[in-house]
Amino acid sequence: MENKQQMELGTKSISKLLFSMAIPAITAQVINLLYNMIDRMYIGHIPEVGATALTAVGVTMPIIMVISAFAALVSMGGAPRSSIMMGKGDKDTAEKILGNCTTALVLISVTLTAVGLIFGEKMLMTFGASENTIKYALDYLNIYAFGTLFVQLALGLNAFITAQGFAKMSMLTVLVGAVLNIILDPIFIFGFNMGVKGAALATVISQGVSALLVMKFLTGNKTLLKIKKEYLKIDFKVLLPCIALGLSPFIMQSTESILAISFNTSLLKYGGDLAVGAMTILSSVMQFSMLPLVGLTQGATPIISFNYGAGNGKRVKEAFLLLLKISLIYSIGLWAITMLSPQIFAKMFTKDAELINISIKAMRIYMAASLLFGIQISCQQTFIALGNAKTSVFLAILRKIILLIPLIYILPLFLQNKVNAVFLAEPIADIIAVTVTSILFTIQFKSVLRELDY
Repeated sequence: MENKQQMELGTKSISKLLFSMAIPAITAQVINLLYNMIDRMYIGHIPEVGATALTAVGVTMPIIMVISAFAALVSMGGAPRSSIMMGKGDKDTAEKILGNCTTALVLISVTLTAVGLIFGEKMLMTFGASENTIKYALDYLNIYAFGTLFVQLALGLNAFITAQGFAKMSMLTVLVGAVLNIILDPIFIFGFNMGVKGAALATVISQGVSALLVMKFLTGNKTLLKIKKEYLKIDFKVLLPCIALGLSPFIMQSTESILAISFNTSLLKYGGDLAVGAMTILSSVMQFSMLPLVGLTQGATPIISFNYGAGNGKRVKEAFLLLLKISLIYSIGLWAITMLSPQIFAKMFTKDAELINISIKAMRIYMAASLLFGIQISCQQTFIALGNAKTSVFLAILRKIILLIPLIYILPLFLQNKVNAVFLAEPIADIIAVTVTSILFTIQFKSVLRELDY
């Protein structure tokens, strides 16, 4: 099994390998989003208090996103590094990385659970909870906090399954949890009349089952890298490079809530509730449309990392160029649809003619540079796959923190249409970020290929 799996990462046709790795990863992304949406649909239909409960759960989302971001901090840096070590034939170091990351995820879980239980109410009020919603928000968060360990292990360690080339198993752990959550939601929410608490409990149990499946696989006989007791002790020389590499996805995920607040407060000021409603539609379209790109890059990362570790520059270059080509085709296609027929997306979310009208205009501005997404995500993820922590962190900070958030507040000062100015911040930030990313990647990728004598 071990030789076969490693042989495929190092010798199998790149196109077939990418396809076999990416399809399960994309499927897992879609499943994860769908079951989150279904979760909210159930909550929204709780008799009498559904709307309030749904709003309350929405208030908890920034905290939940940060919890997920901490899983990425450890796993999205640790998993590519373990693939690189596997490519070098250094299985011991790869297993040390897995063991250290497992312990780190547990320690982070304990800390986040304590913080959530102690400071949960204050954080929720900061993120927009009111006297009407705080009770339901706390009901949800207090139960969810106890399942933090399951979330960290399920999300964090699943990346190490994908990193070894077991994409189908990685998808299965997500699928089982999602299906179980969909089944348990109505039972706990309506059958046991637990309301929001039932939704949280269903999520915790489902994540617990996913975590159990992940742990069972990584301690079983089918895995290439196994969680071993002797590697669980923290070795900062092993762990810190993983954390450094994971900073990029951590920043990208954890700043989503700050970005949402920046957009919503500015749009509320200049355009009122309709503009905020349009932003909700745009962000939903963006989130869903990015899933195939995220899954595609997750499928490509182990291929690039393994072959980089193995010193095979030809396969590294071939994998990147194929990733870039497919990502560009997808992002250009997405851009064409949003420019030519934005009403298709707007009408999925609302029947309000006025909201549809403003969403159509806003989408053409907001998504104007989306045809470049393929370049941005391919290059940025390849930096991570190659273990380049400094550049990947800089690029994560550049687009959102240095460019996008300031532009949201600066552009309305200079343009007459304030609402359009806020939406325009997105494509301007994208164009600048893609330009910088492309230049840096071209320079550094050539250096990598020279290092690999290709």
